[in-house]
Amino acid sequence: MSVLSSAPLPQAVNLLDAGSLLGTFGALGIAVVLFAETGLLVGFFLPGDSLLFTAGLFCVPGAHGPVELSLPQVLMASVAGALIGAQAGYWIGRRGGRALLARSGSRRLREGAARAEELLGKYGHGRAIVLARFVPVVRTVLNPLAGALDVPVRVFTLWQAVGGVVWTVGLVLAGYGLGSSVPDVDRYLLPIVALVVAVSLVPLAAELIRARRTTEGDTHR
Repeated sequence: MSVLSSAPLPQAVNLLDAGSLLGTFGALGIAVVLFAETGLLVGFFLPGDSLLFTAGLFCVPGAHGPVELSLPQVLMASVAGALIGAQAGYWIGRRGGRALLARSGSRRLREGAARAEELLGKYGHGRAIVLARFVPVVRTVLNPLAGALDVPVRVFTLWQAVGGVVWTVGLVLAGYGLGSSVPDVDRYLLPIVALVVAVSLVPLAAELIRARRTTEGDTHR
């Protein structure tokens, strides 16, 4: 039997599975995924929240994950990917973000754009840019939308940096803290990640409920 035929075949990477991404690409994969999720409209489906939290878990010494990660490397990769991605998305928006959104066939992407524009109108630039970091899909479309709406460069850069650092560092350290305090926490990785994803959707759900109540109230007046 030849050496080539006896070598194990590489497993396909599941882009929706944080463990698969981290096991294949390590800290570099975090930077690439966050860049795509926050800077490119095609990255709206990527698992940013669960990736950050899981990466924090895998930084705990002795964690039984697919790879042992370095906490400083993970933090640097996370912040770099999120900040550079958001800034790239902003400049894409300045050069035609609305046209890109209009041509998109994704209903989730269009709904996310509507929510992002509503956040900008309701909370103002600073608060909306920070809050969007914690809402899946919205954090993908708000950056190019901010560019398309001519949000000042300095304002966007300041607040996307604040939101990006709080979002990435917060989730990574939350995963690391839980992994450090709970023995064999990796056994419960799937339900924990599911909980993180569910919690990340709470702001969006709360806003939808609030918007529906406001609409119903206006209708009954």
